[in-house]
This record gives sequence, structure tokens and C-alpha cells, in this order.
Amino acid sequence: MEMAARPDVPLMTSPAQFVREVRQEMAKVTWPPRNELIQMTAMVFLMSTVASLFFFAVDQVIGEGVRIVLGLGS
Repeated sequence: MEMAARPDVPLMTSPAQFVREVRQEMAKVTWPPRNELIQMTAMVFLMSTVASLFFFAVDQVIGEGVRIVLGLGS
């Protein structure tokens, strides 16, 4: 099955045109203030740590359960 080309989307653009379009899009971006960015970054690290500790604990509990069921810990 052959895909039809969309007439509104060019198949290829020049590298210079691509860079111009990227710069136009980047000008539209609203960046958060520095303090908000630092706060959000800290929250991401904190939540990643909490999630990793949670999954480590769950893994340990499940692993111990499997060892008990299979009788490997005796």
C-alpha cells in the first residue's frame, strides 16, 4: 500500500530553512523563572529517589516471598 504525500507538508527542507524554523519555534517558548526551574528539578530528583526506594522495597519483599514459597532460604 502506497502512502499519499500530503500537499501541505514539504518532503524535504534545506538545513538553513530547518534552522530558521527551529529558531522561530524556540522564540515562542515560555521559559520558567530560574527559581521555579530549580524547584521543579529538585522535585523530580526527590520523586525519582522516593520511587526507586519504593520499588527496591517491593522487590525485596517479593523476592523474599518467592524464596519462602520455593524453599530456597532454608
